[in-house]
Amino acid sequence: MSVNMWEIEDGFYAEGVKVICGVDEAGRGPLAGPVCAAAVILPDHLEIPGLTDSKKLTDKKRRELFPIIKEQAVAWGIGMASEQEIDEINILQATFLAMERALAQLTVKPELALIDGNREKDFGLPVKTVVKGDSLSANIAAASVLAKVTRDDLMLEMAQMYPEYGFDIHKGYGTKAHYAALTEHGASPIHRMTFLKKFYGQK
Repeated sequence: MSVNMWEIEDGFYAEGVKVICGVDEAGRGPLAGPVCAAAVILPDHLEIPGLTDSKKLTDKKRRELFPIIKEQAVAWGIGMASEQEIDEINILQATFLAMERALAQLTVKPELALIDGNREKDFGLPVKTVVKGDSLSANIAAASVLAKVTRDDLMLEMAQMYPEYGFDIHKGYGTKAHYAALTEHGASPIHRMTFLKKFYGQK
């Protein structure tokens, strides 16, 4: 049974809310690189074939959807929080900061933000958190694709700057190969040191 990706939005449209944006992030878990968030306002009931949670899509499919979403969205924004900011204020607050930056880039002001997950923050507009929202809401799914592709591309650039870590393969996540590279080369300037405390504490 296919999910109606507009069901959540429809509930709010019925209440008179007209402009809804979806917000999602990519890169909360990696040991290196920034966390990236995107905010997207899609036209009401726009059908983008294949659009769902970016984690369920292949890299190829995400890259096909990326320009379509940007082209067809009413408005979109992308924000980042750096690894230094993650270390300074913690990953949850850095994620909110990236989301805030993404929302600030929207050229149309939403009346409601649907945010993937179960943590909410005051972004200066009504917010509704949606657990597994990236597979339930078209707007959140679109944001998840923009955030994921943007961050992946950044990590591909970082792989050229720091080739010894294999960022092009694991995008900064804590794989066996990544930990082996950390053991051999130490941390790079883009590693999140707060994420490596345990690793270095055990050495």
